[in-house]
Amino acid sequence: MSESVVRFLLQKFSSLLEDEVKLLSGVRDEVVFVKNELDRIRAFLRSADAKEDQDEEIKVWVKQVREVAYDAEDIIDDFLYRFEHTKRHGFYGYLSKMARGIKNLKARRRIASLLQRIKRRVTDISEGRQRYDYKLSSTEIGSSSGTKPCYYSEIRSDARLLEEAQLVGIEPKKQALLSFLVKDTSQLQAAAVHGMGGLGKTALVSKVYNHSRVKNHFHQIQAWVTVSQSFKLHEVLRQIIQQFFKAMKLPLPDEVEKSTDPHFLKTTIVHFLSDKRYLVVLDDIWDVDAWEAMKIAFRNNNNGSRVMITTRIADVASSSTKDVGGEIITLDPLSSEDSWTLFCAKAFQGKACPSHLKEISREILRRCEGLPLAIVAIGSMLATKDTSRVDEWEIVDRSLRVELQGNTRLKSMQAILSLSFNDLPYHLKHCFMYLSLFPEDYSIKRHVLIRLWIAEGFIEEIEGRTLEEVANGCFNELLNRSLVQVNKRYSDRRIRSCRVHDILRETMLLKSKDQGFAAITNKESSKRLPERVRRLSVHEGTNIDASGDKQLSQLRSLLLFTEEKDVWNNFMFSFSDQGSRLVKVLGCRFAPTTTFPESITKLYHLRYLCLRDTSVSSVPPSIANLRHLETLDLKNTLVRELPSEILRLQFLRHLIVYDYKHCSMTPGFKALKGMESLSSLRKLCNVEAKQGETEPMVSVGRLTQLTKLGILQLGVEHGDALFSSIHELKLLRSLRLASRTEDEALSFQFKSFSSLRLLQRLYITGPVEKSLEGLQNLTNLSRLRLVGSRLQVDPLESLQDLPNLVLLCFYKGAYDGESLCFKAGSFLMLRYLRISELENLRRVTVEDKALSHLGRMVLNDCKLLKEIPSGIERLRNLQQLQLVNMAAELTTTVYRGSQHDNYSKVMHIPHVFIGRWSLKSGAVGDWL
Repeated sequence: MSESVVRFLLQKFSSLLEDEVKLLSGVRDEVVFVKNELDRIRAFLRSADAKEDQDEEIKVWVKQVREVAYDAEDIIDDFLYRFEHTKRHGFYGYLSKMARGIKNLKARRRIASLLQRIKRRVTDISEGRQRYDYKLSSTEIGSSSGTKPCYYSEIRSDARLLEEAQLVGIEPKKQALLSFLVKDTSQLQAAAVHGMGGLGKTALVSKVYNHSRVKNHFHQIQAWVTVSQSFKLHEVLRQIIQQFFKAMKLPLPDEVEKSTDPHFLKTTIVHFLSDKRYLVVLDDIWDVDAWEAMKIAFRNNNNGSRVMITTRIADVASSSTKDVGGEIITLDPLSSEDSWTLFCAKAFQGKACPSHLKEISREILRRCEGLPLAIVAIGSMLATKDTSRVDEWEIVDRSLRVELQGNTRLKSMQAILSLSFNDLPYHLKHCFMYLSLFPEDYSIKRHVLIRLWIAEGFIEEIEGRTLEEVANGCFNELLNRSLVQVNKRYSDRRIRSCRVHDILRETMLLKSKDQGFAAITNKESSKRLPERVRRLSVHEGTNIDASGDKQLSQLRSLLLFTEEKDVWNNFMFSFSDQGSRLVKVLGCRFAPTTTFPESITKLYHLRYLCLRDTSVSSVPPSIANLRHLETLDLKNTLVRELPSEILRLQFLRHLIVYDYKHCSMTPGFKALKGMESLSSLRKLCNVEAKQGETEPMVSVGRLTQLTKLGILQLGVEHGDALFSSIHELKLLRSLRLASRTEDEALSFQFKSFSSLRLLQRLYITGPVEKSLEGLQNLTNLSRLRLVGSRLQVDPLESLQDLPNLVLLCFYKGAYDGESLCFKAGSFLMLRYLRISELENLRRVTVEDKALSHLGRMVLNDCKLLKEIPSGIERLRNLQQLQLVNMAAELTTTVYRGSQHDNYSKVMHIPHVFIGRWSLKSGAVGDWL
């Protein structure tokens, strides 16, 4: 991983040398010398990085390289901070320049002296390289020494992206657990699924929890909470209550929402469950005290209720089942046969193992000791190896043998996971280790992670690809290696968020600490920060006083996952005191502040700034000081205007200022004249058009790098300029347009969208004078939502053949006609259909072989629609139908059943809801 540090530093040296006027006489020679020496060290590091865990001497040498690279980077960034961040123009600028020249003379000499020291250290390290060369010359270190590009996964089909491992060998345990849950006994009982980390406890319980027999047995009165090591009792209890109230479709009482009193919350649970059969899952309990604190909330109400827990601790499993009765289900390592099945599924994509690799594969698999997580990690790593090259597999075998000498399961597992990390291409190691900065069980948004990687400098631009595209390729590669898991997907199957397995995260935290990559603070951590802190992740319960730590002078990244005001104030003081002036990344979602701190604008090197979900209401003009800012995330804040000084931020790529709530869009920010100066923008949302002004709309058309655009408050006068501009935005993936009023019709020229070949998501709010003619050319479109469009012509005519459309929503008068007909063979990929508030709609018809993949249909507030859509019985893949605020004739005949045609049409659909009540079970539906 040190190779990545050196590579990044060499880029800075090269950039510095390009502008020689900045350099003092004599300093340039030092920079050239250090750059050349580090360049020679770099290639050697690719092998040394992977070998350092196996040789203590090499580990020390690699650490020295890392430290000198970090120190050199600090010197360069301090140099740039002192001599560039206060540039001014004109006469006052001349006087200021003279004053700075006198003031910084000592600083210049100091920098020259520091570079001399770096030169001496690099010389010593370079000489040390010769001593360790022989240790690496005889052994290649997997793909870390290769140069496979991180977008490798993009050339594969989507089907080759690895999902969460298909578990094998769990059927007997699954059936035993299922039988236990639904058996005929009225007593409250607990099932404890126990085993070491990585055996699939949570996966097994999840399969049973979501089983149809379980859902029917408990009438969907179920709750699932993750406890974890650092749980807060009142938060866990509140989550349980929230899920129960959600299941019953009841509003959560304010006193519950605000309460931090465990006794009150336990009492609420006891009263709520007094007459109900329920199922609660407590996932990942780490100690007996946690169970003791919660068990009183689960009283025996003689309704056959159940509690399931997962734990790695035998005492927890024993205590929970003794207290209320029940069973312990212990997960054992996989059998040899099941291990082989899982291994082949990962290493050979389900194909048979080649005969010449059977012996070596069996030997590698033996060291996995039947642990599913280890088998998946090693198998996924081997899937990237050439099956014709036995020597590559033998290298893995030799490395495993060295790593697994400890003999204990935990050490063996950590060694295997370390090997999986070491096998990563060098440019992916920082990306993967960065995931360890997020809290345990944290759902990491994919697009946020990609922006953070870019801001950190982990991503190198490749010719023909943007930084975001390269970063997305890196993300996909980590998926392919099963190092991250998909957490949530959008309806069009794009990955929304991911997570890291706890065991992998623990392993990466050890490496992060060992390599000085980052520091994590929480209530269990020491009050003292490490000697050198470059990345700091602050979690709940932190008690460190950041205002007095000299270590923060080297801080580059700060991620706050706490809302504690004292912590926030301490860091803001540190910034104002110039103690942390080299910070590049500042992520402060939910920060306890109502103002945009001026101290942040002193962070000259800042690239990423997130104040999302705060009460900030304005941005100061001094934001212009953040010349290197790439991301400004003010989503869900009170900001409605931006200062014109923001137009000086030439490197800005993501400008995110809006408040999104459900399907409505509250104001974004008022358009600025001269927005074309932000030529690097990739994401602009949401900007408000100004009444009577068309110049900002023209400016938008010059932002040709945009991939996501949102424009609100559009009027008739903006039409020509707007559509002329949109025609130029050929890289757009997402477009949102909203009119100024519900009555002001916009002349949407959909034919001008023909150039948007990459457009995937289109959201239009407001009247449309013409039909949707022209949208049929958007063959990449996957999501379309129309609100209040007042279309007179059947919109399905223009949309029926779109090959990738998976979501279609008509809201609030989007169509004024009386009928919608899905013609035979149309909308073949559509998975979600919502028809809401179409006041004139009387008929919906589904012809043969239309909507063949539809999984969910929602009909809402269509008061003239008195019949279930004709032909709905043909939709064999339809899993969910929801009828909300529909005509009484329709809902009554469906609910009462008998022989009415409305009832018979829906009998094949597994989940039918009238309002929020299930037709088949009578229980409340869980609708997202």
